[in-house]
Amino acid sequence: MSIQVTTRTALAELFLEQQPEETVADSEAPRLPGVIEQDYQEKGFHLDALVIPEQLVLTAEILFELGFFLEAITGVDWIKEDQLEVVYDFSRYDFDLCRVAVRVRVSRTDPHLPTITPVYTGANWHERETHDFFGVIFDGHPHLIPLLLPEDADFHPLLKDFKV
Repeated sequence: MSIQVTTRTALAELFLEQQPEETVADSEAPRLPGVIEQDYQEKGFHLDALVIPEQLVLTAEILFELGFFLEAITGVDWIKEDQLEVVYDFSRYDFDLCRVAVRVRVSRTDPHLPTITPVYTGANWHERETHDFFGVIFDGHPHLIPLLLPEDADFHPLLKDFKV
C-alpha cells in the first residue's frame, strides 16, 4: 500500500461521522472538513486536508506516526469571509514521496489554535512567525513571543487590512 493511500485512510478516520459523501476539489460550494486527493504535478501536494481546530493536534500526531516531517506553517487572510486559514505543510520523501497540506480556519476576531509543538518541536519557530505576521494565537505554545517583529509590535503586517 502506498504512503498516499495509508495517509489518506488514516486521516479519513477523523471525518467518519461528518463526511457522508466524497469531497470534490474545485467545486463552487464551501468546502467541508475532509481529505481531498490532489494532482501533485498541478498543486505540489498529494493530499489536502481541511480540519477543525479541535482535530489539529490529532492530525499532527497521525502524520508524525506515519513518518512525516513539518516543512512549514503559514497563514492566509480570507478577509471577505472574516477568517484566517493556517496551512501546515508536511512531507516525507524516503521511498515514497507524499506531501500533505493541512488547513485550519479560524475567525479573524478570535484566531486561536492549539499548538503542535508537543508533537513537532520545530513548529515552535513556525508558529511564532505565523503569530507575528497574521496574529494567530497558538494556545499552549511554550514561548509565543515575537520572532521577527519588534517586541512591542501591536500589528500583523500580512493581514489584508494592515496599513503602513
